[in-house]
Amino acid sequence: MDFVCLKDDLVFGVRLASYALGTRSSMPILAGLKMEITGNQLRLLATDLERAVRFEIPIENSGGDEAVVLNGSVFNRITSHLPQDERITLRSDAEDGTTIKVRCGEASFDLPTLPIEDYPEIAALPKSKIASVQAAQFHSGLNQTAFAALRAGETTRLNLTGVNLVLKGEQLRMVATNGYRLAVKTIHVDEIHEEGEYLIEASVLNDLDRVLTQVGEPSVDLYRGEGQLFFQAGGVTFMARTISEDFPDFERVIPKDNPIALTFERKALLEALQRIEITAAEDSGAITLRAEADESAIQINSSSKDKGKAEERVRLKQVPGQGLDISFRGEYIVDALKRIDSSEITLWLAETEKAGLIEPAGDAIADGDQGFLYVCMPVRLSS
Repeated sequence: MDFVCLKDDLVFGVRLASYALGTRSSMPILAGLKMEITGNQLRLLATDLERAVRFEIPIENSGGDEAVVLNGSVFNRITSHLPQDERITLRSDAEDGTTIKVRCGEASFDLPTLPIEDYPEIAALPKSKIASVQAAQFHSGLNQTAFAALRAGETTRLNLTGVNLVLKGEQLRMVATNGYRLAVKTIHVDEIHEEGEYLIEASVLNDLDRVLTQVGEPSVDLYRGEGQLFFQAGGVTFMARTISEDFPDFERVIPKDNPIALTFERKALLEALQRIEITAAEDSGAITLRAEADESAIQINSSSKDKGKAEERVRLKQVPGQGLDISFRGEYIVDALKRIDSSEITLWLAETEKAGLIEPAGDAIADGDQGFLYVCMPVRLSS
């Protein structure tokens, strides 16, 4: 191996690849960054088997075609702290290729290689594109859904750790749930060549979102593989492994006929809930909302033996026709309100033990809130 490239190109590529490094895996080779040279192109690859990143940069190749694997975390830290210089040189420093010398300016590093024969094969990008999505809308969809899923390790039900991506008609529907709340985002898609449904772990999609944000391309193309979904934008390819479990039937969970509409100024409700949540019981996190018929404000309260109690009134945009007492886990409502930009929201309710529905409201719904709704199950409090 013997090549020179622009330092900024390599730093950027290594940073993108680092999102797929298997640093916590029991397989040490997954912590490796694979570097493949073909002609005057350097391909950077990383995978933890759940996700993979592939990125190519131009180089001046003075050697032949070759591939090596370096410790990805170490190399990422090195490239992030290189001295001021436009170019960086990588060269094999041993006949058997077990050491790579990295030089930039007056700094040099001798890095051991990992056994390339142990590195897993990363599937190539499929030939047929199934859809193309606007990156800004995709980002908005992930922001408003992925938070509602459980983290891997919190449950044996893998379908509750993922975001379900449903391509149908001219829409992409993104859905996530932990069994007690449900976040749904529907975005318009200009280009769908193949309809389908793909369930992907939320943390994997969050890493994809970070990669796409740094790439900065206006759109992202989707490709379907065997048990994998590929995303390509601006020269970077991100592979996400799909979850084989069926996603819950979320349509039947979405309330269709909640008659009580409580419309608030979003910021006022959010700030009140954040205050009232402080004294909520640790186990339930419950806050109680009490709406009275023909009253222009609702009362919110919480209490616990260890923390005390709190109470606050929050004004409504319109007077409800009937009243209701209902309790929710405060954290769940706060999480949703933080991810809405519109100045007003409506909480639709029916009965004390039926789910509530939150959606942006008013005459000026923010563009990023279009197609978003959130369902939250109530908390049953012992009398």
